[in-house]
Amino acid sequence: MNTSYKPAIHFHEVDYGVEDASILSKITGSFPKGRITTLVGPSGAGKTTLLKLCNGLISPQAGEIYIQGKNINEFAPVELRKSVGMALQSAPMVAGTVMNNLGLPLEIRGEKLSEEDGINLLHDVGLNEDVLNKKVKDLSGGQRQKVSIARTLVNRPDILLLDEITSSLDVTSLKEIEELIVKINQKYGTTIIWITHNLQQALTIGNYTWVMMKGKVIETGESELLESPVNEQVRRFVKGETE
Repeated sequence: MNTSYKPAIHFHEVDYGVEDASILSKITGSFPKGRITTLVGPSGAGKTTLLKLCNGLISPQAGEIYIQGKNINEFAPVELRKSVGMALQSAPMVAGTVMNNLGLPLEIRGEKLSEEDGINLLHDVGLNEDVLNKKVKDLSGGQRQKVSIARTLVNRPDILLLDEITSSLDVTSLKEIEELIVKINQKYGTTIIWITHNLQQALTIGNYTWVMMKGKVIETGESELLESPVNEQVRRFVKGETE
């Protein structure tokens, strides 16, 4: 990985497990600040668990995590979630309008989102202002995902975590979301960490890539590594061969 970039998130010897089952083992490495890192690997590799550690949804059992140079344990939960946003594949919504959903991050802090700011957020993600008062149940899958991303942008997070956000979308919506994420990265300098099962997406959208298997980081580097992996396990994974 190009060492000229500062780390947005750094893991040092991080372990995580449930009861007697190890999920992550000795994770060490950095996600570079201001870049897009894609996270790939087979199901059960520990990718989503790793992402949850990044914004404090769960805590490591061993090792240390640093967010922009500061130990994650030094953050208050609200401060951490404000700095590190997360969007999920399911794009969970509360019943009501798009405006109701966009305002949630501020409502939690006793603040209110203005209509003007709501419209600006929609424009940021390529949606028209007439969507603001629509019921979320009437949105398409692509629109829901854009609203979900817009909601994470309310806090203008420095880091945005994405978990398989395009896996259930049609081709057109998928391309729109990819373009949106690149735009957010370039416009705001937001660090993006994106779990994807789509290796072509990881290669074309990502600046850097982590390959994970069985709770371990197997290979990291510029995303071109997916075209010519050094590690034999990664070579087999990229070719679609099962272990």
